[in-house]
Amino acid sequence: MAVPKKRTSISKKRIRKKTWKKKGYCTALKAFSLGKSLSTGNSKSYFAQQNK
Repeated sequence: MAVPKKRTSISKKRIRKKTWKKKGYCTALKAFSLGKSLSTGNSKSYFAQQNK
């Protein structure tokens, strides 16, 4: 017979949510930084062809 699981505490729920959101924020920050360096032409790690 199925047994209901114990309820996850609010603090655990908040911790998991915060880490999930932080991952997205860090990824977005890196993407923005890369886009900024590509648009200014200061990128050293990523090479893209420039249209003249």
